[in-house]
Amino acid sequence: MQELLQTKIIEIGHFYLSVWNISKIVLLILFLNIALHFIRKIINRTAKRANLYEGRYHSVYLIIKYVVWIFAFVTCLGFIGIKPTIFLAGGAALLVGIGFGVQNIFKDIISGLFLLIEGTISIGDVVNVEGDICRVKRLNLRNTQVISRDDMLITVPNHILIENTIKNWTEYKTITRFTVKVGVEYGCDTDLVKKLLLQAASTHGKVVKKPPPFVRFQAFGTSALEFELFFWTTEGFRVEDIQSDLRFIINHLFKENGLIIAFPQLDVHMK
Repeated sequence: MQELLQTKIIEIGHFYLSVWNISKIVLLILFLNIALHFIRKIINRTAKRANLYEGRYHSVYLIIKYVVWIFAFVTCLGFIGIKPTIFLAGGAALLVGIGFGVQNIFKDIISGLFLLIEGTISIGDVVNVEGDICRVKRLNLRNTQVISRDDMLITVPNHILIENTIKNWTEYKTITRFTVKVGVEYGCDTDLVKKLLLQAASTHGKVVKKPPPFVRFQAFGTSALEFELFFWTTEGFRVEDIQSDLRFIINHLFKENGLIIAFPQLDVHMK
């Protein structure tokens, strides 16, 4: 039995494959898969008890996962007689030889490590990527996959998220503030305008009660008195639908109470 396990299937210099080496590699991979499964369960359970944001503990798990598989890769090389120092010695020459393509990939991988360690972007975050509002679906080592409001899957190279200015709507809080603007004609009761705007916000089920909505008298405009309704919601990804609903409600309330929504006007005097 021992002789069978030590039988070499392939042998090239110091590199060789035997039944025993293959068995050790398979057993190591199986063991690490089981270990990672239990680690993920422990991290999830701990995070839920501590009331941590889902994206945070997923980033922690990904870091552990990558470290474990790097360790497994190096260990497997040792099993078949390949020393990892060979890769270290030839790494610089390889990068120069292959050129800028590998350098860009390497830049994305380093950027991915920074994203995972710093936690500036996590799974579930709503972010503004180059003008598109997206929700982060998957954070990989080389790229990040996001879902747009049109339900399209977009793959973003990680270096873009590091090098560019990215607006994260859900980094510190699960609720985000938004606005709806409206202009009424001069002479309208401004107190009534404020009351009706707050009433519109209070009737919408997806506008949170705390912090409470508020109204700002923005400006004496050219053709209107300009008001802005501020509100908070947990549905930032689909907030355009909420803003549309609020405009319908505001328009209805204004009509019921005799308030006129202003529009640009121009007087022409003929001589």
